[in-house]
Amino acid sequence: MQKFLQNAEETEAFGAELFTTIPPKCLVYLQGDLGAGKTTLVRGFLRAAGYHGVVKSPTYTLVEEYSINGQDIFHFDLYRLTDPEELEWIGISDYFAKDSVCFIEWPDLGQGFLPDPDYVISLTTQGEGRFLEMTPSL
Repeated sequence: MQKFLQNAEETEAFGAELFTTIPPKCLVYLQGDLGAGKTTLVRGFLRAAGYHGVVKSPTYTLVEEYSINGQDIFHFDLYRLTDPEELEWIGISDYFAKDSVCFIEWPDLGQGFLPDPDYVISLTTQGEGRFLEMTPSL
């Protein structure tokens, strides 16, 4: 699937649409440069799930955890990861063992320690908008 998102509102709306289309146990890799809209997309997903609090990028915390109406949602940002082995130290496999949705920004930095995703979403800035490409993993 390919789509052009004209602004942050459309990016957030696509995230909300994702909530209704992906399964409740799912791993999604989010690819894109800084400011491409990865966290905005996750915010839309969380809003559709019923979360009303602040949604912040987990750049400094590595993971933000949400439990909404019995559904666990984990949002990872591996941008500051210095060694993929650090993922073992935080027990990343425990997150994937749960019936949860996991979004992972900068998944290339966790290579060798992450399972294959169910979906890959790539966001590329184009002017004020973003070009989105979503592909299921094979």
